[in-house]
Amino acid sequence: MVAATAREAALAAMDASKYVRYTPEQVEALERLYYECPKPSSLRRQQLVRECPVLANVDPKQIKVWFQNRRCREKQRKESSRLQALNRKLTAMNKLLMEENDRLQKQVSQLVYENGYYRHHGSAGQLATTDTSCESVVTSGQHHHNVVQPPPPPPPLPPPRDGSPAGLMAIAEETLTEFLSKATGTAVEWVQMPGMKPGPDSIGIIAISHGCAGVAARACGLVGMEPAKVAEILKDRALWLRDCRSMDVVNVLPAGSNGTIELLYMQLYAPTTLAPARDFWLMRYTSILDDGSLVVCERSLSSKQGGPSMPLVQPFIRGEMLPSGFLIRPSDGGGSVIHIVDHMDLEPWSVPEVVRPLYESSAMVAQKMSMAALRYLRQVAHEDTRSVITGWGRQPAALRALSQKLTRGFNEALNGLADDGWSVIESDGVDDVCVSVNSSKVIGSSNAAFNNGLPMVSTGVLCAKASMLLQDVSPPALLQFLREHRSQWADSNLDAFFASAMKPNFCNLPMNRLGGFSGQVILPLAHTFEPEEFLEVIKLGNASNYQDTLVHRDLFLLQMYNGVEESTAGTCSELIFAPIDASFSDDSPLLPSGFRIIPIDSPLDTSSPNCTLDLASTLEAATPRSRISGVNGGGGGGACAAASPKAVMTIAFQFAFESHLQDSVAAMARQYMRSIISSVQRIAVALSSSRLAVPRAGAQLAPATSEAATLSRWICQSYRFHFGAELIKPADANSSSTSESILKSVWHHASAILCCSLKAMPAFTFANQSGLDMLETTLAALQDMTLEQVFDEQGRKNLCTELPSIMEQGMACMAGGACVSSAGRAAPYEKVVAWKVAGDDGAAHCICFMFLNWSLL
Repeated sequence: MVAATAREAALAAMDASKYVRYTPEQVEALERLYYECPKPSSLRRQQLVRECPVLANVDPKQIKVWFQNRRCREKQRKESSRLQALNRKLTAMNKLLMEENDRLQKQVSQLVYENGYYRHHGSAGQLATTDTSCESVVTSGQHHHNVVQPPPPPPPLPPPRDGSPAGLMAIAEETLTEFLSKATGTAVEWVQMPGMKPGPDSIGIIAISHGCAGVAARACGLVGMEPAKVAEILKDRALWLRDCRSMDVVNVLPAGSNGTIELLYMQLYAPTTLAPARDFWLMRYTSILDDGSLVVCERSLSSKQGGPSMPLVQPFIRGEMLPSGFLIRPSDGGGSVIHIVDHMDLEPWSVPEVVRPLYESSAMVAQKMSMAALRYLRQVAHEDTRSVITGWGRQPAALRALSQKLTRGFNEALNGLADDGWSVIESDGVDDVCVSVNSSKVIGSSNAAFNNGLPMVSTGVLCAKASMLLQDVSPPALLQFLREHRSQWADSNLDAFFASAMKPNFCNLPMNRLGGFSGQVILPLAHTFEPEEFLEVIKLGNASNYQDTLVHRDLFLLQMYNGVEESTAGTCSELIFAPIDASFSDDSPLLPSGFRIIPIDSPLDTSSPNCTLDLASTLEAATPRSRISGVNGGGGGGACAAASPKAVMTIAFQFAFESHLQDSVAAMARQYMRSIISSVQRIAVALSSSRLAVPRAGAQLAPATSEAATLSRWICQSYRFHFGAELIKPADANSSSTSESILKSVWHHASAILCCSLKAMPAFTFANQSGLDMLETTLAALQDMTLEQVFDEQGRKNLCTELPSIMEQGMACMAGGACVSSAGRAAPYEKVVAWKVAGDDGAAHCICFMFLNWSLL
């Protein structure tokens, strides 16, 4: 009987596991719940059975199995869609690479043919010069047997080259032919841009010109958008070209079937105060080829090509655009294949010799124009395929507009063009700082108001700007320090004063009554389509509010940070910010200020962006640290090589003012700018003297300071004392081992090692490479993190429980949990070992935490 009961139970289990065929009504009810909750609990499934009579006779276990299968099918569908999209992308990229290979083979064949031709004719020329008798015989024979030949037919008349429709059409067809020979032919010798290898995850195939007139760049890539939309975006340069001041369509003419000829006038901002802005008088030809490809090609109109002329506009320098444009073809797997060519002559003779390499660099054109266009297209295509909400609940397009608004405002103040209302104020006798004023740019007046109803008060804007040459310093490292240590160069009183220009009655706020701001908190908003570019909000402490006239006690800055790696050719680093109100809206006025650093030599090596550890204290002492060596090599081999031998740094700060305070604000602005220049020079000297090398793999090296080496030795000694074991390999822990070797072993330890100070608010003072990776931070930013920020709620409870044991017994072990990185990601760990670190005198120095078997989610 017992055996029979067991068989019946087994048969029942087999029946329950069999496939169940659901009715359409049952499937509809289950799908409806799935979209509400893909993973319902047991109670929710039971509630579903009670609420849906059609599911009354279905076993709850079968409903659980249905949801498991449904989630599995959904996961498989998403993975299949992802793999199909990747396969289409790889197929299109492979086709693009094959076309590029064919073009290179044609180029090689042409070079081989030309080489053979010149060799043959060179030897024939030698024979002709050494044996003149043969030439005379042949010549004499021709004189005796002279046959009268009919005159050749007259050549066809060339089409007119003027401003008539026929003349413009002739120029357009010639431009199209030359552009296609550059985009897909061998008219220009293209070489791969350094650091830009093609692949499925790369932006595309990027090349720069070699040995041609002017500067040229070529980009080929895939974009998930239709050709017509791609052309619409690319033709509107103000959308994606940060340096574009304006692009006006002067005239439009029809050309052929669905083609157009446009006459354009374009102005580009200058990137620095050392050079004038550029303008271009262009003809743009849009047409469709026989294979369905869409072509947009452009070239400058001048006396050389004929066509209508455009008078010169002061103070712009007229540049020349050689045949350039976009070739857009539909891709087999959807989207478009794009070829971009930018070929220009930027008239480098018109700029000082120190910045002339900027106007002779094809890599700069590639970064600022060709690659910027591809990045913008890919970002828009990515946003079109999914709904993305970023910081402040804003759409990515709104954040892109804010980033572009900051850059445009900075460029406008930097160039100070009369068309925008700027005029230069007479110098005070020293020409290091240029001050311009714009009385027509009214940020506020007594008759105007912000969206929130607050009266706007500023009746003019003043800009102080200067440029300086940097040598032997890393631009990203310098800007990172300026970003993270604002107190080292900014005047907190002036920050408070000019930020109050965005608030009512700011003229009634005396500067000596406004307190400064202590500390800063960086609140990330978004990562824009530019590489390594971040949009963030900076909250600078609390202001002393004596008269209670400030609407908000905190100063907020909208900031854009772009610290591109030095290994990328042709790039610039920027730190641009503007004071904003807490009730800031997208259409609020901005007064952008900041820094821009442009390398003018090709980088030799990379240097660490994390050289700012302990640099703040160095700067406070006003004495740069002596040059130090790295721990991974002897002598000077550990010190890093120069990342960028020379770079031009441009600084521009804008100040709102009342008209009757113009002279005093101008004097203050000059003094403030000179103070900033002095601080930047001091920081640059300290950075250049404390630069550290970075391995090519991208990992950071240990901070090669005597303090770090001593701390590492104390960490190992204290670990041995409390646990009776070695933290590092015995060979490295011997007393004969140098402090540098111990530091190296601690730095490369597999577990995350963090040290925090023994203070009321414990702050981190040291972390090894694994610890920085776990927290997703740098040595400089680590100093601003606290112990409470790292642990989650359960981890903080464990810490509070074990902290007395650490202080009394000197050691403790905490259960596994998760910590939170600076990017907000969870990093679970198996357990934490903590011990008290004592110095040589036996006094407690800090607490060391070692996170074992951590991983980053």
